[in-house]
Amino acid sequence: MSVTPTNPPRRSANPAEIGGLLILALAAAGLLVFALIADGVHEGETRGFDETVLLLFRQAGNPALPIGPIWLEIAVRDFTSLGSTTGLATLTLLTAGYLAVDGKRAAALFVLIATSSGMLLSFALKIGFNRPRPDIVDRLVDVHTLSFPSGHAMGAAVTYLTLGVLIVRTESKRCIKVYVLGVALGLTLLIGLSRIYLGVHWPTDVLAGWCAGSAWALLCWLVASWLQRRGQIEPADSN
Repeated sequence: MSVTPTNPPRRSANPAEIGGLLILALAAAGLLVFALIADGVHEGETRGFDETVLLLFRQAGNPALPIGPIWLEIAVRDFTSLGSTTGLATLTLLTAGYLAVDGKRAAALFVLIATSSGMLLSFALKIGFNRPRPDIVDRLVDVHTLSFPSGHAMGAAVTYLTLGVLIVRTESKRCIKVYVLGVALGLTLLIGLSRIYLGVHWPTDVLAGWCAGSAWALLCWLVASWLQRRGQIEPADSN
């Protein structure tokens, strides 16, 4: 008597695996765009784009004056300070302290490692590319470092987005997750734009910083998810 072979049951797709693959794909896309921008900058192909966009933020015929009223310039200076090394380090320490006090010590340690290593990567990229600051408009704030990628844009993405996704991983309420990620994205965009407005970065510096920092934050999300499944980072609150 012949026995008809039965097909093994198909393994259903795991939503966590699908989400992980999507995040990995987005991180890879961010790194690819960063590489394309870096190559264009190295070859001098982005000069025209950079100059055109940078001059859009200055009054016609007078590159020393930014567009808008004086209060806008003051507000932009305040926003750009949110992406400074001191500001980001302070926020990171405060967030890690909150997580530690809340009993999430492993998450607190991960916050410190993820953000500090991302900032070190930003400094290393600056040294590697060695791009000078813009020279076609007056700079509205003093700067003394190299230009590519924007440390403020990348640092904001590394810090705000990494902190955002890690807080999301330790929270169960959807409204909190949406709020935290929305704030993180908004601050990252505003800080990057402020650097162009102030004339201290080429637009491609900021775009590259956003791409690299976002990719870093997404990779941190994947690592945090993996550690959480292994029980090495505290799970979300159940209440």
